[in-house]
Amino acid sequence: MDISNDFKMLNKSLIYFDSAATSFKPDCVVNSIVDYYTNYTANAHRGDYDISFTVDVKYEGTRNKVQKFINANRREEIVFTSGTTQSLNMIAKGFFEDYLNDGDEVLLTKAEHASNVLPWFEIKKDIKVKYIELDNGLVTLNNVIRSITPNTKVISLAHITNVLGDERPIKEITEYAHKHNILVVLDAAQSIPHIKVDVTDLDVDFMAFSGHKMCGPTGIGILYGKYELLEKLNPQNVGGGMNNEFESNMVFKYKKAPYKLEAGTPNIAGVIGLGSAIDYINSIGIDNIEEYVLNLRKYAISKMEELNNIEIYNKDIKASTIVFNVKGVHSQDTATYLNKKGICVRAGNHCAKILKDEIKVTNTCRMSIYFYNTKEDVDMLIKALDTDDILLKSLV
Repeated sequence: MDISNDFKMLNKSLIYFDSAATSFKPDCVVNSIVDYYTNYTANAHRGDYDISFTVDVKYEGTRNKVQKFINANRREEIVFTSGTTQSLNMIAKGFFEDYLNDGDEVLLTKAEHASNVLPWFEIKKDIKVKYIELDNGLVTLNNVIRSITPNTKVISLAHITNVLGDERPIKEITEYAHKHNILVVLDAAQSIPHIKVDVTDLDVDFMAFSGHKMCGPTGIGILYGKYELLEKLNPQNVGGGMNNEFESNMVFKYKKAPYKLEAGTPNIAGVIGLGSAIDYINSIGIDNIEEYVLNLRKYAISKMEELNNIEIYNKDIKASTIVFNVKGVHSQDTATYLNKKGICVRAGNHCAKILKDEIKVTNTCRMSIYFYNTKEDVDMLIKALDTDDILLKSLV
């Protein structure tokens, strides 16, 4: 696919392999944000004049686009947030803090991002957080079943993990969970940019994702919830825009979902930019993106395997990430070295600090691929990682 003219960042003298952290933004997304700020700046849902009406149309138009993009049953199941982190916090604190009782269990894995671990730690109930045993780093339905007890009330998992990049069997997990009255929360931050995510087919109860990993702006995300559950989710922020009325005697009434969950002036530019990002991804085709990324990853793996100094931790996983280390070199040193070559990778624990319990490695380099990367990018990385380079040799 030829998208070389769609991204200003592709004109820079760098090779970017960190799209799992945040993706580049195409010109159409940037232009839609500039258009809002220069041609019809106004607040949403507040003005009785033309440019405010234009904002409302664009803002709610994005809600419609998200609904269609994830195949939600109704547009009211889409809540705008600042990102995956806020969405997961709202789900845990706004819904499950009331829903769970002392002694109830939450099932996670040790491969989860901090944003899908710490909110559960913060619930003010005497609950127990348990971890599904991984099979060579992977979640299997059998291991989920073995982890469930009569006290299990919620399973919260990443659809695709941000380190190993494995895709979990969410549909099968959800089907089994619902038979046992267990709710399922899905962290779709890493899946939404790469594969078709259909919430109706997966039948998850809640889902969270961010715009900035799917070519959209930073600071905008989505909380999806089945409407009957979303209506029970308590607002964590209250104020303008989310109430129908309030009186001096403390009588008040909030709006219905999703608006009761969107207090204050929203990130209007971010919402508009997200709508443009969805249009852009749809124009390419999410299936085409998935196929391209997987093929480029296969190429990269084959080239890395030709080097005798590279250890790969997720070689056989169908993923957009390649997690590796240069033998004898700390991951941060490798990333710093690659930066000198104009190559961007991420090093460290990647916000999955307890994954080390499973893979027995604390810090790694993560190369994450997206559809604007090329074989030439991979070749430059391989050349830099070859131990014939005296700078890399000096680190060993």
